[in-house]
Amino acid sequence: MDSPSGDQSVRGRPVVVLGGLRTPWVKAGENFSEVHAAELGRLSAEELILRLGVPLDQIEEVIFGNVSQPADAMNIARVIALRLGIPQPVPAHTVQRNCASGMEAVSQAFDKIRHGQANLILAGGTESMSGVPLLFGEQAKRKFMGLARARSAMAKVGALVGFRAADFNPVIALEVGLTDGFCGQNMGDTAENLAREFSIGRAAQDQYALESHRRAVVAAEAGFFSDEIVPVYPPPDFGEVAVDIGPRAQQSLEALGKLRPYFDRQYGTVTPGNSCSITDGGCALLVASEEKARSLGIEPLGAIRGYAYHGCPPHRMGLGPAFAVPRVLDQVGWRMDEIDRIELNEAFAVQVLANQRAFESQEFAEKELGRSEPIGRLDHSRLNVNGGAIGLGHPVGATGARLILTLLRELKSSGLRRGLATLCVGGGQGGAMLVERN
Repeated sequence: MDSPSGDQSVRGRPVVVLGGLRTPWVKAGENFSEVHAAELGRLSAEELILRLGVPLDQIEEVIFGNVSQPADAMNIARVIALRLGIPQPVPAHTVQRNCASGMEAVSQAFDKIRHGQANLILAGGTESMSGVPLLFGEQAKRKFMGLARARSAMAKVGALVGFRAADFNPVIALEVGLTDGFCGQNMGDTAENLAREFSIGRAAQDQYALESHRRAVVAAEAGFFSDEIVPVYPPPDFGEVAVDIGPRAQQSLEALGKLRPYFDRQYGTVTPGNSCSITDGGCALLVASEEKARSLGIEPLGAIRGYAYHGCPPHRMGLGPAFAVPRVLDQVGWRMDEIDRIELNEAFAVQVLANQRAFESQEFAEKELGRSEPIGRLDHSRLNVNGGAIGLGHPVGATGARLILTLLRELKSSGLRRGLATLCVGGGQGGAMLVERN
């Protein structure tokens, strides 16, 4: 449910973020390939709780976003809570809003706290895209079930004889999950739709991708991310991973230009280089009432002022921010030119560039939103100033929480006040959240 408009008496109690931490973002199949999604969530949450000195018995609920929903941890938030040692009576639940799952977890914590249902909630997101399984086809599944039900040796032999080579050619579940269940297009295909709709060429996309890497590298070298990352020591060698594995200091337009279009091989412009990488990672935030922050003696990172979600055509899912942002701006009573920093998830370079055009378009405002004026500018000097998902990566269930954390830390670091976190959502939605520091 979107946050209602109106004065503070309608909006409920002030809600703040006490702090947050995340694991490094690591490309799937690499350093974290043997680390369970529940462990990625637990590691970030445990260190956060220890650093802030919050007693476990003060946490009243645990909410985590997760997209792939591992079979051995179906309610992964509950698994994380119990592994942390949070008392068993404390409830926990997992939310799934595709790419906005981590933001959805924080949104639900915000609602519960502002309406007096809780005072302190652990919220965040986690994703092991390395752990997304392979799937067998229906025929193969029936044969495996027949084999499992066979009792005698002869029956087992008979069941085995029925198998063919094609039965051992599994479907990659990640490819299925990244294909929209309504329009039938892969997420990359929807990005190509925006490239054609807004006439955004390959050169502009590659240039944006290069800047994402450059900004992420500069931020990392300056130590910006060090205070939001908890080191991880993954098997099999248990060597320390303390930085994001994704930003490329040596990235160049020449290297990007050599990559072939991945989704539309003949006429496309979207490549692996100007898209986000498939990534593993976890992120945790402690969300509290203002009164609870005072009682714990913790100075918050900032306050959450409101959020909104809004649907859009699935084949244009990348435009989700252009539909969600004006809604939350209206609720809170802010304008785009009053926002100091913006974190917009870089699912694809073309998706960010398309939103920049949509935000400034009078025609888009009138025809798509029924508004008399454009939303405002997604000014590049305020947007993803420390890099984004093209450089850093996009662990789908955790990204929404990471955007909020990085945004609040950037506002603090720069001495600024107001921020917007927003992202597109597979299936045709947008999510947006406004935060503020005093």
